[in-house]
Amino acid sequence: MTTDKSNNSINLNKIMDDSQVNQIIEQLDHELIGLTPVKKRIKEIAAFLVVTRARKELGIESSIPSLHMCFTGNPGTGKTTVALRMAEILHRLGYVRKGHVVSVTRDDLVGQYIGHTAPKTKEILKKAMGGVLFIDEAYYLYRPENERDYGQESIEILLQVMENQRDDLVVILAGYKDRMNTFFQSNPGMSSRIAHHIDFPDYEDGELFEISQKMLLEMKYQMSDEAKKIMVEYIHLRKQQPHFANARSIRNALDRARLRQANRIFATASKLQDTLVDINSLSTIDAEDLSSSRIFNNETDSKKI
Repeated sequence: MTTDKSNNSINLNKIMDDSQVNQIIEQLDHELIGLTPVKKRIKEIAAFLVVTRARKELGIESSIPSLHMCFTGNPGTGKTTVALRMAEILHRLGYVRKGHVVSVTRDDLVGQYIGHTAPKTKEILKKAMGGVLFIDEAYYLYRPENERDYGQESIEILLQVMENQRDDLVVILAGYKDRMNTFFQSNPGMSSRIAHHIDFPDYEDGELFEISQKMLLEMKYQMSDEAKKIMVEYIHLRKQQPHFANARSIRNALDRARLRQANRIFATASKLQDTLVDINSLSTIDAEDLSSSRIFNNETDSKKI
């Protein structure tokens, strides 16, 4: 029992232990490098949820708090991962029934003709009930420059559900900070329903290098010492290029490096007419697998690097 009715007290640590919220927070800390301010906010929200549950168990909390959130930041900064862990926390503490995440964009909610938007939006909401609805690039729902746009219809449906069924659904809006600010200014009803705003900072160079090594480890690869030096230089140059997407750009770079490594190994084996390759060769990214990137040739087309 977490509640002692004889002295109107409750054990908060017991709630944390029973719900295993600390384990989820530890998992998030392990999954994501850096993001200190984000992790701090998640811990603060988790503490609020625990205290609110304690108040409810003691009979001094009757209203359901608004838990809708807004995640702002550039691509590849961990917003989707944090949404997944937040859904788990909400589920473990009894704020949502299932704890699943339904991730959507404008195209999943807004129709192309009259009468199409409401069924699409309601179908998505039905799938998300009992969990979290994660709307990426949410500002695209509002397009005032297009008189025939049906995004406003979807917004109105979302607003009703966010208010009337907040005991069964948490909505997380995500996107660039400046665009989300403009979206809220144009939609004050949506702004008033968002209880928690979390800004996701870009990664520092050193953090991106750590991320690259963590990704490789998960893929059972490693970098030679020389390749690590090239990777540091690559990160510095890539951050200055257009369309940089933080961890997402790093993953793309590693995928291309693996492709070059495979071609290098195959070409070498063909020349030697010996197709026997050891584990170390198959698992090591060398300097040339990175240095042949077009980013080192002053190319600015991010799609090619």
